[in-house]
Amino acid sequence: MGWQKTFTLPRRAKGCHLVTNDVVTQISEGIENVKVGMLFLFIQHTSAALSINENYDPGKDMDMALDTIVPESLKWLHTDEGPEVSHTKASLIGSTISLPITNGSLNLGTWQGIYLTEFRHAAHTRRVVATVL
Repeated sequence: MGWQKTFTLPRRAKGCHLVTNDVVTQISEGIENVKVGMLFLFIQHTSAALSINENYDPGKDMDMALDTIVPESLKWLHTDEGPEVSHTKASLIGSTISLPITNGSLNLGTWQGIYLTEFRHAAHTRRVVATVL
């Protein structure tokens, strides 16, 4: 049978934030007895995303690159909450990541970590649905 939990990541402002430890704390009960399986993480927001990236030098270049690819200076039509760069960036990065589980642990590479990419300038909490199959 599968396991599922919805949890909230702490409030963070714009940027790429390493959240591997936050996630592992929330999902440990769901993966501890899994020999071989998959963890799916889905963020329930359209102005933030999840990513797997290098965990050695967290997020510095990723945020800069995304700001270059999708600048706030474009002539945005949807401006109810300010320039809507966040929705475009969220579509590019994605709302779901999948990670292998092996012997009760996430089977990430040596330098891999789970990132919350927050695209709003104001800090927000973010809900994530974790599903283990």
